[in-house]
Amino acid sequence: MTSDLFTYTLRLADDAAILGQRLGEWCGHAPTLEEDIGLANVALDHIGQARNLYAYAGEVEGAGRDEDQLCFLRKEREFGNCLLVEQPNGDFAQTIARQLFFSAFMLPFWRKLTGSRDETLSAIAAKAEKEAAYHLRHSGEWTIRLGDGTAESRARMQDAIDLLWPYTGELFEVDGVVERLVADGIAVDPETIRDEWHATLRRVCDEATLTLPPEGWMQSGGRSGRHSESFGHLLSEMQYMQRAYPGMRW
Repeated sequence: MTSDLFTYTLRLADDAAILGQRLGEWCGHAPTLEEDIGLANVALDHIGQARNLYAYAGEVEGAGRDEDQLCFLRKEREFGNCLLVEQPNGDFAQTIARQLFFSAFMLPFWRKLTGSRDETLSAIAAKAEKEAAYHLRHSGEWTIRLGDGTAESRARMQDAIDLLWPYTGELFEVDGVVERLVADGIAVDPETIRDEWHATLRRVCDEATLTLPPEGWMQSGGRSGRHSESFGHLLSEMQYMQRAYPGMRW
């Protein structure tokens, strides 16, 4: 049970940390000053979630590793984040599509996790749920603005949705770790939120005059440590300071 809880918590932390890193790459590069600040705030929300989850994972593991060691001193194959969150930012539409897909999943996920028998996960989820509600509203509004905007903005938004759609299937993957924790009332069965996730995306895309791709083959591998080529470059930047100056403190 301890091993399963550690793995599950670490995966959630990795999702949040990697997406926070990706969003942080927009700092100073967003299309408007307001959005530059907005994306930075969303990034900080995810990093805050990651810190809480990494700290708890370290406590569960009991090996003396803290949040910094778990985030900055693990190798690529040791990360269990889903492939969606590590995808490059691309243009602004791709960043928004990635956030929409992820936030539409995480809002009902966090809501259900508040009912976990694990009190620490439940408390983390209660705070994260409020943040995910804003993330979904933010990305949904931008999807509608771009999709129902100019011919170019609509084309870019549709291209982004088509490009990232194959990475969404991994959000619903279930392995033995999840099955055992669901049976114990600790984890969330992702299948129980699929309908709400899909309904949210349909509602946003209908208003944005966009089309969701049909169900089909999906990418997989992130949960078991098999990542895309860009992930290594992300880690080299994210982990550089800690690896160059081990144990450094501000």
